[in-house]
Amino acid sequence: MLTEKQLDQFLDEFWEDSQSEQTEAEQETAEKNLEEYALPADGMIIRQMERKGRVSRRTWFALVLMLLIVPLLLYLSVRYFHGRKYLICSLIVIIAAMIPFFMMFEGRKPKAREIMVISVLAAIGVAGRAAFFMVPSFKPVAAIVILTGISFGGEAGFLVGCLIMMLSNMFMGQGPWTPWQMFAFGMIGFLAGILYQKGILKARKADLCIFGFLSVFLIYGGIMNPASALMAYGTITWQSLLAFYISGAPVDLVHALSTVIFLWFLSRPLLEKLERIKKKYGLIESQKEEII
Repeated sequence: MLTEKQLDQFLDEFWEDSQSEQTEAEQETAEKNLEEYALPADGMIIRQMERKGRVSRRTWFALVLMLLIVPLLLYLSVRYFHGRKYLICSLIVIIAAMIPFFMMFEGRKPKAREIMVISVLAAIGVAGRAAFFMVPSFKPVAAIVILTGISFGGEAGFLVGCLIMMLSNMFMGQGPWTPWQMFAFGMIGFLAGILYQKGILKARKADLCIFGFLSVFLIYGGIMNPASALMAYGTITWQSLLAFYISGAPVDLVHALSTVIFLWFLSRPLLEKLERIKKKYGLIESQKEEII
């Protein structure tokens, strides 16, 4: 993991457009204003968002979009297309995930650096999944998605979750399960962003690990087990659903425990670096929007 000085030097060289216009004195002043994110006594990695307890209308719109349109699309893809149009469905899920994410830039002139950070996080998730391909269900994807949702919002968490599964399955194997995996990981990242913004989920290692375990076991398993029954038989019965839940419980347990391990080791260094990048380069700046 890069140190703060090495990270700043790399980003300054990569994003030299605005930084090159600053004088040396201005750069020194900016460096002094950067806050070092030390781990305080209460275990909090980063401070809670200023608008704690409030969620924007855009976020609620995104939640309705994800919970209504995407599951309906996935059901129709299995019921009428029998899983043969999974690539088209995956692309539609990606588009649905991009709409609320890019709504964050409404009224602004976003720079490529803002999109690039999200792309890098998705690439890290793809590389992490490929690196542990020899260990079934032991993957860092959920951890990356959760940390993205906390740092950049639920919309970004959903988009990164979708991108990781679609891109990584180009190596692992595409199939009718791909859109379901995209939706499952996307909802984990989206929920992490909402709970953090509401102040329910704290940026502590223990809190993140508990959320990671429950979200993978209940949300990912709760989506993929019925989806597996639907893809296998074309319909869902209580007997098939119970059988898939029982047979999938050990796999979900390993997946959930691996998420706890990755969150324990990655949460502090990754969140610190992301918050430092956001603060120094003004990424995902606050907008004037209606809050409810």
